[in-house]
Amino acid sequence: MGPRPNNQRDIRGRRPGEEFTRTNQQIRVPAVRCLLPDGTQLGVLSTREALDKARQMGLDLVEISPNAQPPVCKIMDYGKWKYEEDRKKKEARKNQARTQVKEVKFHANTDVGDYQLKIRNIRTFLSEGNKVKLTLMFRGRENAHKELGEEVLARVCADLADIANVEQQPKVVGRSATGLLAPKSQKGKA
Repeated sequence: MGPRPNNQRDIRGRRPGEEFTRTNQQIRVPAVRCLLPDGTQLGVLSTREALDKARQMGLDLVEISPNAQPPVCKIMDYGKWKYEEDRKKKEARKNQARTQVKEVKFHANTDVGDYQLKIRNIRTFLSEGNKVKLTLMFRGRENAHKELGEEVLARVCADLADIANVEQQPKVVGRSATGLLAPKSQKGKA
């Protein structure tokens, strides 16, 4: 039997790589450092005493620092805490900027019309917030005149200097040259 796919859960109901927090009866150490819901310390208590305190308050005992000596546990409403953590993660993912790297390929002898079309496409990609990887391939006898390819990439960078920052200077490696453009930040403009 091979490895499980990522969407399947193990025997304990956890997905691979999923964080696990021990609560209540799952905490199996003799003593814990206990915190109240407001953050004040109760001190080091036996696990049974800490569980009794949590039950008296109608809350859960949650292990927040398992690697400490003794482990640190907090009395809190675990369901509410878990819900708020999930919402924070979801909000962070929603607000995360998703930039893609688009690739535009050139050749040393790219014609004027093709060049203008590619420049327009690059402007579109940059205005959408994407980065653009410039790739220039040398074919056959073009390898003898790599300076022509370098000139093309330098011209692209110069033509797009108003909306793009050169994140990686174009450099020739073997039979190709690559560079990376990123959109200028829009924070100052509004």
